[in-house]
Amino acid sequence: MADLFEHAEAAAGAPPPTPLAEQLRPGSLDEVVGQDHLLGPGAPLARMAADGRMPSLILWGPPGVGKTTLARLLAERAGLHFEALSAVFSGVADLRKVFAAAKTRRETGHGTLIFVDEIHRFNRSQQDSFLPFVESGVITLIGATTENPSFELNGALLSRSQVFVLKRLDDAALESLLQRAETNTGRALPLTEDARMALRAMADGDGRYLLNLAEELLALPDGTTLDPAALGGLLQKRAPAYDKNRDEHYNLISALHKSVRGSDPDAALYWFARVLAGGEDPLYLGRRLVRMASEDIGLADPLSLMIANEAVQTYRLLGSPEGELALAHAVVHLATAPKSNAVYRAFGEAMKTARKTGSMAPPAHILNAPTTLMKEQGYGAGYQYDHDSPDGFSGQNYFPDGLKRPVFYSPQGIGREKDIRARLERWRELRESREED
Repeated sequence: MADLFEHAEAAAGAPPPTPLAEQLRPGSLDEVVGQDHLLGPGAPLARMAADGRMPSLILWGPPGVGKTTLARLLAERAGLHFEALSAVFSGVADLRKVFAAAKTRRETGHGTLIFVDEIHRFNRSQQDSFLPFVESGVITLIGATTENPSFELNGALLSRSQVFVLKRLDDAALESLLQRAETNTGRALPLTEDARMALRAMADGDGRYLLNLAEELLALPDGTTLDPAALGGLLQKRAPAYDKNRDEHYNLISALHKSVRGSDPDAALYWFARVLAGGEDPLYLGRRLVRMASEDIGLADPLSLMIANEAVQTYRLLGSPEGELALAHAVVHLATAPKSNAVYRAFGEAMKTARKTGSMAPPAHILNAPTTLMKEQGYGAGYQYDHDSPDGFSGQNYFPDGLKRPVFYSPQGIGREKDIRARLERWRELRESREED
C-alpha cells in the first residue's frame, strides 16, 4: 500500500508531457519548413544568419508557420540573448524590465534580441517605447504579427525594421511535419491516404495545429484506421481564418470583388462561401454586391444592379439560410455579366471638373425665365426644344460658356453600352455638322 501511495505522489508531482508540437520545434534553421523564400540558398534571412548580422525585423504571416521558432533560431545564430514577450499579456512594467536588463547586458558586451509576439496589439506609445533602444543598439527587435504591418504598426517602427512575409505552409511542408511526428513517436498515423490528405487540409497551412491534431491521432489504440469520414467525426473542424474586423476580412472581400470583376463565377462563389462560412453578415455582402453592380458593370448590363438590389430584399424577407441563395444568384449573375466601369470613371472626372469650375453659370439659353426681368436678361433665349428638332436632337451646348466641351463618358462597346456608344457617336456627328452650319 505504501508503494502505491509513493507511486501516486510521484505521478502527481511529475510535469505534464511535452506537447508534440514543442518536441518537434526545429533546432536549426535548416529544419524550418515552408519558408524557402526566406531561408533557402541565397535567400535574405539565410544571408543575414550566415553573416552573423541581425537587424530589427517584422515577421508577418498566419498562425502556426514558425515565427517564434525563427526568431529564437536567429537569436542563437547571431549570439544574442533571447527575450520573448507577448503583446497580449505584457504591459509597460514588463517592457521597462526587459529594457533595463538589455542595457545591463550590453554593458557586459552581450546583445539582446527581444521577440514580441502579436506586436500589433501594442498601442502607439508602447510601440514607440522600443525606438530609442533599437536606435542605440541596446536591443534587436523581432516583432511577429498576423496583421498587415502597414496598417497596424507605427510608421517610425516600420522605418527601423525590415518586413519579411512568412507563407502559410503548403501541402509538402505539412506532410514533412507529419513524417517527423511519426519518426519522433515511432508510430504511423492511423489514416488512409485520403484521410491523411484530409488531415493536411484541416490544418489550413498551420503547422502547430496540424501537429496538435496528429498528437490526438497517435494516441488512438493500435489497429485503428480512419477514412476521411471517420477522421472528420473524430476531430473538430478548424474554424475558418476570418475576423470581421481585421486584415483577413478585407483580403477575402477583395478576393470576392476581384473575382466578380474578373468574370470568374466559380472563384466568386468560392470566396462568397468562404466569407459566409467565416460568419460575415450576409447583408454586408449584399451591399458589396450592389456596389460591384454599380462600379464594375454599370450600363453594360443595367439588370445587374436590379438583381443585386432584389437579392438584398429577398434576403431581408427570407433570412438565413434560404436568403443566401438569392445572394449567390446575384454573385453568379454579376460575375457572368458584361463589365464596364465607364460611368464610374466618368463620374470621377466630372467631379474633378465640377470642383475646378464650380463658379461658372449655365449658358443663358437653358435657364428658365419665369419673370419678365429674367426674360429681358436673355434667360431662355434661343433654347431649342429637342423633341421638335430633326432626329429629336438639337445639338445645343449645355456646358457653361467658356468651358471647352469635355468628354467624361466613353462607353466601352460591351453589352448594352454597344448601342449607347453608337448613339453617342451619331449625336456627336450631328452636333458637329450643326455647329458648322
